[in-house]
Amino acid sequence: MYSDIIEKLKDKKICILGFGREGVSTYKFIRRHLSDKFLTIIDKRDIRDSEIIKDDTNIEILYGDNYLDNLDIYDLIIKTPGISFKDIDVSNIKDKITSQLELLLEIYKDNIIGITGTKGKSTTCTLMYKILIDQGYKAYLLGNIGNPIFDDIEKFDNNSYLVIEMSALQLEFVKVSPKIGVVLNLFEDHLDHAGTLEHYHENKMNMFKYQNESDYGIYSLDNENTVNQINKNNYLSKLFKVTLKGSGEDTIYLDGDDVILNNEKLYNKNYERNLIGEHNLSNIMFCLVISKILNLDFNKVIESIKNFMPLEHRIELVGTYNGVTYYNDSISTIPMATINAIETLKNVDTLIFGGMDRGIDYSTLINYLNKSNISNLICMPTTGYKIGKEIEKVNKDKNIYYIELLEDAVKKAKEVTKKGSICLMSPAASSYEYFKNFEEKGKKYKELVKATD
Repeated sequence: MYSDIIEKLKDKKICILGFGREGVSTYKFIRRHLSDKFLTIIDKRDIRDSEIIKDDTNIEILYGDNYLDNLDIYDLIIKTPGISFKDIDVSNIKDKITSQLELLLEIYKDNIIGITGTKGKSTTCTLMYKILIDQGYKAYLLGNIGNPIFDDIEKFDNNSYLVIEMSALQLEFVKVSPKIGVVLNLFEDHLDHAGTLEHYHENKMNMFKYQNESDYGIYSLDNENTVNQINKNNYLSKLFKVTLKGSGEDTIYLDGDDVILNNEKLYNKNYERNLIGEHNLSNIMFCLVISKILNLDFNKVIESIKNFMPLEHRIELVGTYNGVTYYNDSISTIPMATINAIETLKNVDTLIFGGMDRGIDYSTLINYLNKSNISNLICMPTTGYKIGKEIEKVNKDKNIYYIELLEDAVKKAKEVTKKGSICLMSPAASSYEYFKNFEEKGKKYKELVKATD
């Protein structure tokens, strides 16, 4: 089926916009099938010395501060998600912008399970992928959590399921939606890219926007922002709801300990599982709905859930050292994710938090920490300092420490955390000021913790 993409590209004047992981993947795909096609590669960085393209004489490379100028001269702009058009008028090129995701959706939407949301995407995608693999299906994990879509596209066939983690950045310009679309939740995030909260949420809801009556959309009734988006849009797909607090037709919900969908018991929340916490039970329930739509064997589904191990950096147990149990939750880059982690673990005595300030509202987290039983708040720049100062104004019972380096934060946690309790690192902010990403921060934290003995 990928031949349809090649057919679309072969006679077009094309630029690859952005030459990171996905841009490189796009370049390699085109060269595998259109080895002589002239291409333009555009990136803010000077990529002329890249090993991948150094011997290619059939390309033009544009770079520098004005790299987004003159995009209108191309027939097709294959954009990577990380390129932001914030504060740029793209009205004259909007119809020319495409991506790996959209090119795949155009030819393969019926085999795609798309999953988005501010939090929980990677866990839900990976669990759904495992469920399909355990049932013997040919499945691929793609997008943010997996490989770039074009890396293995030649292997996809009509019997393949593609589970794709779709970010707001990937969904922003798509004009096709998947057969099965999931919106886990919508919170405040990525305003540095989207510009406004409304635009960020609208980008996410492209998951349902182009679905038709034969498609399926699944969303949370417990997330106010998602419900608001549903209520103001007339989506055509068959919509399923997920809730821990209600019930209804085409709604998966809790009746006591049982998980029910349309009068059928699918699961029990007390079944053995490694995905702890109510937020993870909600993620499981989304996978149960998808499994029902696909008519999967539910005995095997339950077994897959039982054996699934949490992903790294997500309420990840690091170990117990000198009587203190340490958890790494570096993936939590928004306030609600940090609150979920604290609620899940219960016995948190020390919280290490803070990171890059992206203009997110922290009032909910400040109020929560004020009322919590957490004794020690280790505040790191930049947001941690701001939150700590606000808590200091109204709460004199907390031990509040302002620490710049992660090494010193872990050292302080070792000194002050009560034996028999938990030290949790959950930033409630992105890590870009001091670390490349949340993975780097999480790995560093674990190294430091394991060196505390």
